[in-house]
Formats: sequence, structure tokens, C-alpha cells
Amino acid sequence: MDKISQIKQLVSEINRLHRAFSNDYFETGKIDKINLSRTIKHVPARHIYQYRLTLHECVNDYLMTADIDIKYFYRVKTRESIDDKIERFSSREDQYPVNNWLNDIFGARIILTADEIASVMDLLDDWQDELNLKNWYLRDKEGYRGLHIYFKNKNNFYFPWELQIWDAKDLQSNIQNHEKFKRNFM
Repeated sequence: MDKISQIKQLVSEINRLHRAFSNDYFETGKIDKINLSRTIKHVPARHIYQYRLTLHECVNDYLMTADIDIKYFYRVKTRESIDDKIERFSSREDQYPVNNWLNDIFGARIILTADEIASVMDLLDDWQDELNLKNWYLRDKEGYRGLHIYFKNKNNFYFPWELQIWDAKDLQSNIQNHEKFKRNFM
């Protein structure tokens, strides 16, 4: 399987796992469904923490069923990082829907070449429709560069997940910028 097919397979599998986990979590009737297209004052922190803890405890059960042939890394956002984001976005004058900024409780990452990233970007509009993705964008700010793809399966009750695609040449500067700008809570 060529690299671009492997990347498409990874995107498809993350989306499938997001859908499976979200269905198991939200559609069983055991958990309240809260519309995440609302602002943080309408989404209790307790709801976010419960989701994060459940995901943290069982994400490996879902990942073990994945058909993925490409090396990737993942993490579940810490509660401290969630608190930091809640604090930053709660204090803004402009209030945004929770699912627009708390879109990375689960995050995966792959490292590619610039040419591979360009090929993926050429295909993402088609993949967005075909694979039912939320959106994607290329972030290039303050020394950080990465392609971000979001999964929510067109449901405002599901927390989005994120896949970051980094260029191998940006690896060290991206790590340094994550430490500098994304870990204020430490």
C-alpha cells in the first residue's frame, strides 16, 4: 500500500473509531447529550471531564480494532490542559461554540514529508465529503506548522477529535512551540 493510501486509511479509521466511541458513549442513554455547538456557559465542565476520563480509560480498546498500516502517535488531553482551555476561552469577549475550540480531547499525529503533505492537502476536499470529516486547515503561526484534520461525524453532541500532520522538517520547532504555548498549565 502506498503512503497516501495509508494516510487515507488512517483518516478513515480515526473517523470510524470516533463514530464508534461516540455512539457507544452518547447513544446508549447512559450519558446526557449536551449540544456542543453552544458556548461554555451551557456545557458543564463535569460533562467534559466525564468524557475525557471515559475516553482515556478505553481508547486503547477501540484503537486495537483499527486497521492502520502507518505509524502514528496519540494522546488524550489532560484535565489540566482542558481546564486551561476552558479558562482561556471562557474569558474571551467573543464566545465560541465548545466544539470549535475543545476539538482535540483525542489527538493523533503523524510525521510526513512536505511532498506527502501537499498530496494529502490536494485530496482533503474529496476526503472531507467521502469520509464525513468536520473540517481541516493548515496552521502556520508563531513557528508552529501543521495540517489539522477534525472528526465529529456531523453531530453537535460528539466532541471532535483531531489528527495533526507535521512535516518532518518542522518536528523540533513544533515540539518547542507546543512546550512554549500549549503547556501553560504546567
